Amino acid sequence: KMASTAAGKQRIPKVAKVKNKAPAEVQITAEQLLREAKERELELLPPPPQQKITDVEELNDYKLRKRKTFEDNIRKNRTVISNWIKYAQWEESLKEIQRARSIYERALDVDYRNVTLWLKYAEMEMKNRQVNHARNIWDRAITTLPRVNQFWYKYTYMEEMLGNVAGSRQVFERWMEWQPEEQAWHSYINFELRYKEVDRARTALVLVHPEVKNWIKYARFEEKHSYFAHARKVYERAVEFFGEEHMDEHLYVAFAKFEENQKEFERVRVIYKYALDRIPKQDAQNLFKNYTIFEKKFGDRRGIEDIIVSKRRFQYEEEVKANPHNYDAWFDYLRLVESDTDAETVREVYERAIANVPPIQEKRHWKRYIYLWINYALYEELEAKDAERTRQVYQACLELLPHKKVWLLHQSGLSFVLKCYIELELQLREFDRCRKLYEKFLEFAPENCTSWIKFAELETILGDIDRARAIYELAIGQPRLDMPEVLWKSYIDFEIEQEEYEKTRNLYRRLLQRTQHVKVWISLAQFELSAGQDERLQRCRQIYEEANKAMRSCEEKEERVMLLESWRSFEEEFGTDATKERIDKLMPEKIKKRRKLQAEDGSDAGWEEYYDYIFPEDTANQPNLKLLAMAKLWKKQQQESEAAAMDPDKDIDESQT
Repeated sequence: KMASTAAGKQRIPKVAKVKNKAPAEVQITAEQLLREAKERELELLPPPPQQKITDVEELNDYKLRKRKTFEDNIRKNRTVISNWIKYAQWEESLKEIQRARSIYERALDVDYRNVTLWLKYAEMEMKNRQVNHARNIWDRAITTLPRVNQFWYKYTYMEEMLGNVAGSRQVFERWMEWQPEEQAWHSYINFELRYKEVDRARTALVLVHPEVKNWIKYARFEEKHSYFAHARKVYERAVEFFGEEHMDEHLYVAFAKFEENQKEFERVRVIYKYALDRIPKQDAQNLFKNYTIFEKKFGDRRGIEDIIVSKRRFQYEEEVKANPHNYDAWFDYLRLVESDTDAETVREVYERAIANVPPIQEKRHWKRYIYLWINYALYEELEAKDAERTRQVYQACLELLPHKKVWLLHQSGLSFVLKCYIELELQLREFDRCRKLYEKFLEFAPENCTSWIKFAELETILGDIDRARAIYELAIGQPRLDMPEVLWKSYIDFEIEQEEYEKTRNLYRRLLQRTQHVKVWISLAQFELSAGQDERLQRCRQIYEEANKAMRSCEEKEERVMLLESWRSFEEEFGTDATKERIDKLMPEKIKKRRKLQAEDGSDAGWEEYYDYIFPEDTANQPNLKLLAMAKLWKKQQQESEAAAMDPDKDIDESQT
């Protein structure tokens, strides 16, 4: 017993204890193992040896083994049709056609709905020139699965290739009884056309598939074969068939193009207008486009404009119907009718627009609404030239909205209106109307420099430089201006932007004839410095010289000091030592002075200290300058003597030295 126990103990293997459980430094992944196996070709099996069959017995033995293998595969899973097809194709390769037929028939008993099985079966018969067998298979296939179009296509193609046109037509007719898809009908039509059977090609396609495209194809078929009267009848039948409830723009476009090809231009217009009057405009975009192209080719300008205007009018009508308080849509609509229609129509649209009073008391709604009244009044005054109706419009507006601004409009005419109106037209990119409004506004307020500048800027943006320059010339020629310095600066900046430096210099000279302000001189000097020419430093220095001479008689000495400081800044940056020394000599001396003050009643009010500037160039002040220099020298000597008296040791050291 002890021996058996010892033996049992010996059989139990000892589990090795892992001392180091840390991961290895080099890790091997599954991808690496697979890659190495593929590289070393560990899983590749050698090809089977080739067998050479030398006699009939070996051949029969080979056939027996293969058939047993195929039968075993079929027995394992009868529903795998690929096994049946491989079996039949193998028998076919051995020219065992009868056996292959038997296999296909057995497979059809298993799954007669398999399309591939029928196709392979029929292709085998056709490949081996068994025509009657192939017909039999196709008949069985289309009888069993009549909705598989591939059977019908191949069956008709086979009959046609065999030259059996009557048989192919018979198959097509059987197929059409099933009312297949459109492509099947087109194949039948093309078949008849290949054999010049045009009458047979006029089938009942449109009765089975009465879509618009099929009616169009039918009509084009007639047109292609020069049956123009028949084609027109087809289009007319199509229009009658669909009626007004199911109208399609493509049908009318095709009908119109057909008539256009026949040179029946009046009929084309009738067709387009008939369709446009009945088809919703959102569904007739292509119809509008083709009608426009037709009028451009064969119509006059008025006809084209009528098309465009009618299209846009309908769009705006739809917008204002959807939202009557969409004042932007009303503005666009009114602009359209003002440009193309008579005054009564324009007034009718204005009356419809102003009837839509804002439902709530919010400023943003009323602000847009009041512009309708403003535009209405401006139209009556500027376009219709009817002062009485203009007055009536203002009165009606006052009754509806007794607002202060409206009263100002009524009192002062266009002074307030035009500013608002110009801003609106600029936002809407109506630049010609902006020009007219600026001209009208400047007739009433020619002193308004801002309007002149805005008008010129508008022309500059539009690229009309000569017109902008002419506007500036008119502006600076006005006898009275509210901000002339702003206007001149804008004109000068305009010429600088156009790089017209000579014209800019002339402008500065013309401005200096009117005013000798120091800022004008400094601006001219800075312009010469920034002109970018070779002599810019010399020109700039000449301007400062000329300005200094011109301002010697100026009473405002602070302006002259400002000029010299600007000149000194220029010389510090661009000048030489000599020019810097010269400008330093020109700088004035700042001294403190006193002057008497008098009260309003003429009595003495005391003394006041102020600073004055003494310029070295002023010859009249030279004696005073010498006296002042001598006084400074005397003061300096006095300070030195006082310092020496307070420090005698320093004098001894200096004498010893």
